Amino acid sequence: MELGVVVTDIARADAAVSRALGEHGVATVHEAMGRTGLVGPGIRPLQQGARLAGPAVTVLSWPGDNLMIHAAIEQCEAGDVLVVTTTSPSSDGAFGELFATALQQRGVRALVTTTGVRDVVDLREMGFAVWSGGVHAQGTVKATAGSVNVPIVVAGVTVSPGDVIVADDDGVLCVPRERGAAVLAASDARVEKEAADRAAYQAGELSLDRKGLRQTLADLGVRTITQAEYLDGGD
Repeated sequence: MELGVVVTDIARADAAVSRALGEHGVATVHEAMGRTGLVGPGIRPLQQGARLAGPAVTVLSWPGDNLMIHAAIEQCEAGDVLVVTTTSPSSDGAFGELFATALQQRGVRALVTTTGVRDVVDLREMGFAVWSGGVHAQGTVKATAGSVNVPIVVAGVTVSPGDVIVADDDGVLCVPRERGAAVLAASDARVEKEAADRAAYQAGELSLDRKGLRQTLADLGVRTITQAEYLDGGD
């Protein structure tokens, strides 16, 4: 954990890869990536219906202090997602409408933060997407050095600057920048497979048969019996 540094000109994930991962959504990409990278469920969307992805600009702040968010805005580019955490847990409202206004002007897509946020009505009305650890009107100071664009840990997941952040109503996922293209290919393949499954289920096929799960049940000792047999003791 490094404090007191602002890193500029970070390498970002490919824009087309980020955009495509965002279209697939968190659940699909999470499965395609081997069920890794999923941020803990305490980080929840402030809005409904947003589905997006973009390169991470990371912020490590002191609890109750939003100085480094001010510093991070200068490092943000169009399409980015600002990702904020603190050196120890903090629920203070470190982010509000004025920050969102500045970020929107730079084309930033969203905020992901372990802290609280405030000005919720304004954030929703202006359409700035937020995933946060909570809502809290308690304000913060601007007095302690942190860092911008260093690796941080967000609800159990390491996020490095430039990684792809995928976010929707299901939560938040981090795709390491160097794995973006491979994860997109795996996500595309999963979407194709699910489309075939969907068509089969619409035609009446059972998932037990399509996925070969009858044998799995049998191997686990699960029996199929009538209600009369069950009431008679299962024999």
